[in-house]
Amino acid sequence: MALLELKNLHVALEDRSIEIVRGVDLAVDTNQVHAVMGPNGSGKSTLAYALMGHPGYAITDGQILFDGEDVTELAADERAQRGLFLAFQYPHAVPGVTVTSFLRSAINAIRKARAGADDPVPIPEFRDELFAAMERLRIPRELAQRYLNQGFSGGEKKRIEILQMAMLKPRIAVLDETDSGLDIDALRVIADGVQALVGPEMGALVITHYQRILNHIRPDFVHVFVDGRIVEEGGPELAHKLEAEGYKAYEEAVA
Repeated sequence: MALLELKNLHVALEDRSIEIVRGVDLAVDTNQVHAVMGPNGSGKSTLAYALMGHPGYAITDGQILFDGEDVTELAADERAQRGLFLAFQYPHAVPGVTVTSFLRSAINAIRKARAGADDPVPIPEFRDELFAAMERLRIPRELAQRYLNQGFSGGEKKRIEILQMAMLKPRIAVLDETDSGLDIDALRVIADGVQALVGPEMGALVITHYQRILNHIRPDFVHVFVDGRIVEEGGPELAHKLEAEGYKAYEEAVA
């Protein structure tokens, strides 16, 4: 049994008026990288939001299983406590909350949920780990004292997303088009950070439109996502085929 399993997952808008994800089966385990690739408007981000429990979407059929537990009805914070993480395509700014404060609060919330009582991370331990992670991701230390994502460049926002992942240590990380808006250097730094974290303790689901991030994060499995469905699956070579040929043939096949 894989750590994360989707079984016949159907997702619609909150009012259930429009179905966007139409029956997805997918299994992601630790030490694996799965890439979901598809054209704009195919429902990739909806799939990511539904996995994390976004209230704007309704799961109308199917299940999300995490470590054998049905988490389909759990709130986003409960999924995060179990080890599920989402890196946003467009991270929001949080005025008044510093990066340091946000990260400590998030870590302590997870520690409390798992211990069943307050178990705050010691400040020296937190600081040492934070600065080490920031150095690896080439994030200037002064960003730690700035309000989360406020006035940050696109590359800085994406680095902070990966910093959160490094500090929170999820078991499955979902990256929703993290490569969008990045220059080559920022893309390489972020991809290297993700690749370094994937292993026996973490798996990754990389959602992307382009193949370029997969030059740095090598996928074990590639899933072609069109019109809310997985229409083909394969290995890394499938990503190169998509880069060369595009999605037109798949879109025409499901039309």
